[in-house]
Amino acid sequence: MDHGPDAPAHGVPALVRELARRADPLRLRQDVDFLADRPRGRTHAPEAMLRAEAHVARRLAEAGWLTERQPFDVRWRPGCTDRPGGARLSPFRVRVHRRLTGANLLARLPDGAERDHRDDRPTVLVGAHLDTVAGSPGADDNASGVAALLEVARLLGGLPRPPAVRLACFDMEELGFVGARVAARAAGPGRRIAGMLCLESVGCFDTAPGTQAVPPGFGTVFPGAAGAVHAAGGRADFVLVVHRRSSQTAADLWRRAAAAAEPPLPVVTLRDPRPDGPLGTLAGLAVPPLNHLGRSDHAAFWSAGIPAVLLTGTANFRNPRYHRPADTPDTVDHERLTAVAVATAATAALWCPPGPSHPRRHGR
Repeated sequence: MDHGPDAPAHGVPALVRELARRADPLRLRQDVDFLADRPRGRTHAPEAMLRAEAHVARRLAEAGWLTERQPFDVRWRPGCTDRPGGARLSPFRVRVHRRLTGANLLARLPDGAERDHRDDRPTVLVGAHLDTVAGSPGADDNASGVAALLEVARLLGGLPRPPAVRLACFDMEELGFVGARVAARAAGPGRRIAGMLCLESVGCFDTAPGTQAVPPGFGTVFPGAAGAVHAAGGRADFVLVVHRRSSQTAADLWRRAAAAAEPPLPVVTLRDPRPDGPLGTLAGLAVPPLNHLGRSDHAAFWSAGIPAVLLTGTANFRNPRYHRPADTPDTVDHERLTAVAVATAATAALWCPPGPSHPRRHGR
């Protein structure tokens, strides 16, 4: 099977079928239940955060992955509060943190498990944040993303020729992508991480008409995506795939993988017109609706010039329990969450963007 960026269309359904045979919604349910039985965060619930870390490390080890805890200590970092309530775009949540100490969990397969393994080979990073806001158990935001990440680990670790993929559980997303910024800076200069897939609030779905909201001004800036939502009756039954030009290949792969699932998982794709790097971040100041596209850890990789894709159920635009005590495990759709994990595993296996110093493989 071709694992390069030009993988033929017929390779996607075959891989999805292979992965779906081994996927298990019960495992995702167990992970969501364990993680989302209490709030967790380095500043407001540190013991719960350590408990969640231990669970993730244990699950990754069971799947055959090696996990490294990478502490960080940052000072005078702009970000936001992790108080419960609305979206972090509110000016009332902006804050400069004098000092933050936390840790990311990074995982890889043992040396020799990856085909054509070598340290300078570009890899794809699949990431999800582990923390919650204060007072919320965060089943959708973001135990769902972490549970999907753990299933990706199990699925990819079981392939006969595991791909060049790394996994990450980020700390302090709710404080302003702090852990992801640390990881992106470490990954950027050598381009060892050539692409990133971000799992953010992917457990909430609703097939009733009118359950999906659209941000103010969104229809003017993104008429195609807004039109797709309205044409489907405003049903909150899809995954939003946000990408940039640099990650178009990954977005297309994920859409094809979701379509190959049984039953197919609806997808709305949206291309952020901004370039990767600092200029893309500044462009959000001129067009405020664009800021909604950078509300998770993938934004840190965009800023570092690394292609990234956001996979999301749109958080507060769909889930009325967002950032609240009611974001509990019983509200998660485990069947659809399993389909998200399968599509993400397939995309990670088939997408390996060539870095600037890495020509495409197979002579392409």
